[in-house]
Order: sequence, then structure tokens, then C-alpha cells
Amino acid sequence: MTERASEPLLDSAFLRQLDRLALVLRRPMAGDIQGERRSPRRGSSVEFADFRPYAPGDDIRQIDWNLYARAERFYLKLFVAEEELNIHLLVDTSASMDWGAPNKLHYARQLAAAYGYIALSNLDRVSVTAFGAGPGNLQLPGVRGKRGAVPLFAFLQRLQPGKQGDLARACHRYIQSARTAGPLLLCSDLLDPGWKDALSTLASRPFEITVMHILAPQELDPDLEGDLKLIDVESGAPVEISANLDLMRRYKQHLAAWRGEIESFCNGRGIIYVPVDTGVPVEEFVLGRMRRRGVLR
Repeated sequence: MTERASEPLLDSAFLRQLDRLALVLRRPMAGDIQGERRSPRRGSSVEFADFRPYAPGDDIRQIDWNLYARAERFYLKLFVAEEELNIHLLVDTSASMDWGAPNKLHYARQLAAAYGYIALSNLDRVSVTAFGAGPGNLQLPGVRGKRGAVPLFAFLQRLQPGKQGDLARACHRYIQSARTAGPLLLCSDLLDPGWKDALSTLASRPFEITVMHILAPQELDPDLEGDLKLIDVESGAPVEISANLDLMRRYKQHLAAWRGEIESFCNGRGIIYVPVDTGVPVEEFVLGRMRRRGVLR
């Protein structure tokens, strides 16, 4: 990972293409302060939302007198509120992410950078949390506007792989600290026995969640042969195998079943599941796959 520290996460030509994209929201979401996004709350924009009966204490300046003339009852005219959206980026930096060619953690940083940059270009607020590097989560507080891309990229650039992670605990810690829900992008290989608990924990808050399930080509189609000792990069536990055609066939079957289980689990909770192969150039993945999956437009 260290040799990539001086490389830009995204080149300028790709950033210009990202300028033309926007996040896809499945429903209006409330933010903290006034902004550019349609909110489920009622506010003071020029866009009409609905009427509701007058109640004692309401501002009489909001009474629609034309409707009163027809119905002889007081109604308030309500308008759509426009608020700034909070975008949550979660990046798994556990040791298993620092593997593969192209490297999974570097790919996750690029995906988070692209998604965050698009949000900043649309005047939303972006925060990043990395977990796996220690007992607590490493966080970049919310940044706004295109100027926020500089600290966003710098924070992602500095992320280093940690040791053994605990995805469920990290997600539980996160939802306790997140003040406002919003679109949430999780970049992880989900190589954690607690992945179900982690996703269930995130889904317990009204986030609009997208899971980028990142695997390397060597995990999707391993080229192994003969007697080998494999070492778990997080626990250090060794596993001895005799790699042959039958074992490789069964490995791929289990891998497909596992990915199918995760997708089904996500579908049942309204989570968008996006399988990622780091062998696909990140530009092609963002501009093609993420748009086809309805994450971007």
C-alpha cells in the first residue's frame, strides 16, 4: 500500500466525468440544515407540497385564503423543504482488505472517493469512517462543497490497513454516533463472521444503504495447484490444502452460494448489493456498473 501513497486516487479526466453524475435517492431524506435536496419535511421553498387543517398555534400567515373562500374552513398551505443531505462513507480497513492485485483497500478508497466527490459536487455533506485499524473508528467529520474534496481525498489517501477487524462491533459503534441518517456506502470484503449482524445493525437506522462487496480476481478465480499452506492474514491460522480441479470447483460453488446469500440478505432489508471485482478498472466500474445498479445516474 505504501507505494500508492503519492498517487492521486482519481485522475483529473475521471473527475470531470464524475461532475456530470448524481447520487440516486430512493426517497426524500431529512438533513440537518437548509440545502439543495428535497426533504420529507415541510419548509419554505417555492414548491407546493400539501394542505393541512389549521390548528391553534399555527402561523396564520400560512393560511390559504382562496381555499377558505371555497371551503369555509382554514387550511395551511405547505411547501417542500430543501435540506443538505448527510452522506456516510464506511471503509473497511481490516487486514484482509490489504490483499489482491489490484489491492482491495486501494479500490475501496477509490470507490469512496468517487462517491464522495459526486456528493460534494451536488452540495451534500460527506463524512468518512474507517474501521479495522484499531479499537475505535477513524473518522473524517463532515465536509461540504467541492473544496471538501481535498480533505476527503487526503483522509482516504492516508488510510492504512489494520489488523483483525470486528465488522459488527464497528457498525454498532457507528450507528450510535451518527446523528442523522442518509445515504450510506459500505466498502468491505465482508470476510467477517459477523457480516449479518453488521448489516442488520446498519439497517436498524433509516440509512439508504449500498454495500460494495469487494473481492480481488485471485479470490474470485484462484490459480492454485498442488499442496499448499494458506495463512489467514487476520488470525494467522494456517490451512493446508491440496489444490486440484475438484477443490477449485467446490470453492467456486461455495463462493457463488456465499455471494448469493449476501445478496438475498440485502434484498430482504432494502439494501443495494453491488459485487465488485477489483480487476475491473474503477473508472469503468463507477461509470458503468454503479449506474446500471441504480446507485448513480
